[in-house]
Amino acid sequence: MEFYPVAIEKLIEEFAKLPGIGYKTAQRLTMHVLNLPKEEVEGFADALKKARGTIKYCSVCGNYTDTDPCAICSNPNRDKSIVCVVEEPKDIISMEKVREFNGVYHVLHGVISPMLGKGPDSIKLRELVSRMNGTVKEVIVATNPNVDGEATAMYISKILKPLGVKVTRIAHGIPVGGDLEYADEVTLAKALEGRREI
Repeated sequence: MEFYPVAIEKLIEEFAKLPGIGYKTAQRLTMHVLNLPKEEVEGFADALKKARGTIKYCSVCGNYTDTDPCAICSNPNRDKSIVCVVEEPKDIISMEKVREFNGVYHVLHGVISPMLGKGPDSIKLRELVSRMNGTVKEVIVATNPNVDGEATAMYISKILKPLGVKVTRIAHGIPVGGDLEYADEVTLAKALEGRREI
């Protein structure tokens, strides 16, 4: 038995394709959109079309941009000798919020994941190696602290160290405000490994 007209059902299906959106949430989003004034719906649709039509990848770092190179790569005040490697463009936003990093980025667009059939050729590693032209002194690997992120970090280290580039990894461990009693063994081990003098 069909509850909705075809157009509504199709909109629910499209919302449900978004990451983290199940059928119920897609249903709520659809009902919300249907209750918006026509101008707001048209504005939303136009924004989607414009973003999809004008946003591309930066030819240098792989970040989303509407100009090439992106604002970070073309900023003369950024330290181009330090490259922070991240998995996805959204990770750059997280790093920039900290306001502590003044280098440039390289987006891999994924990680090495044998379980998913993704090898080194599936991500932007060749492009990273091509950026090692003598001006890059350090590469900070900021992949996620999971099995695939760690494997990718190790692979990057293996291919870049012979080029004379310092390869570092972001520290992992106990979050600020966390309690030791709730930390798992791997997190505690990483915290000990990444300790520094005070």
